[in-house]
Amino acid sequence: MASKIVFMCSLLLLISYSSQNDNPKTSNSTRVLSAAHTELTNYGLPVGLLPATTILGYAVNQTSGDFSVHLAGPCKITLPPDNYVATYSKKITGKIIKGRIAELDGISVRALFKWWSITGIRASDDNIVFEVGMVTAKYPSKNFDESPACEGRHSAS
Repeated sequence: MASKIVFMCSLLLLISYSSQNDNPKTSNSTRVLSAAHTELTNYGLPVGLLPATTILGYAVNQTSGDFSVHLAGPCKITLPPDNYVATYSKKITGKIIKGRIAELDGISVRALFKWWSITGIRASDDNIVFEVGMVTAKYPSKNFDESPACEGRHSAS
């Protein structure tokens, strides 16, 4: 009986590990999202703002809005629809309130042959607005309905 339980647990872990390492070109709709992804929706933001990777932990101070997310490793993704390459550090911090993330640290995007830190993200009607200092870029929020898979060597974290 104990060996059957160990076998079933091992099988479930293997299935769980495999689902986290899907090919980035396949659908993410069957992935189980972390509590950190769910927390984004509680603040009116789409889950696709965080990559589909192993999240070791997250914390949100409900009073101040300060948060931190700890990923298993750095992560590189391609942001829709313009295919900008973005990187996520192992630790992402900022302040979150309804529909907005400010003082963001830990996410960068490559544009115009240079890496830029994304300093804020906000929901605006049916759009997501990314802030890079004083510059903003607006995209349809439907592009972030699913959490993208990490690419490259950190995708198996």
